[in-house]
Amino acid sequence: QVQLVESGGGLVQAGGSLRLSCAASGRTFSSYVLGWFRQAPGKEREILTSISRGGGSTYYADSVKGRFTISRDNAKNTVYLQMNSLKPEDTAVYYCAAKIFSWDLGSSGGYDYWGQGTQVTVSS
Repeated sequence: QVQLVESGGGLVQAGGSLRLSCAASGRTFSSYVLGWFRQAPGKEREILTSISRGGGSTYYADSVKGRFTISRDNAKNTVYLQMNSLKPEDTAVYYCAAKIFSWDLGSSGGYDYWGQGTQVTVSS
């Protein structure tokens, strides 16, 4: 299995930027599809973006397309989420997650390993 540790959350003003990092343990990091999710109070967890094992394919939810960018550095066992043009509605707990295979990068199912979550708060 893989352990995921997130960092980079915090408080930012609307229109600002934030970069989240998720560091993974193990020597098989490149075997995993990686995704970023978020959950706001009273709402269901939603998938924001995901990236294939080699980084050649990505998926973005409509709500973040053009504003958020996912990337991975397999040599550093780290996946990143660059968030630009942040809005108050982006306020949520953000999670990174991993799974060994995905038929469809846009699918939110099948993620077996999760980080602890990091709070992102965007003020208006």
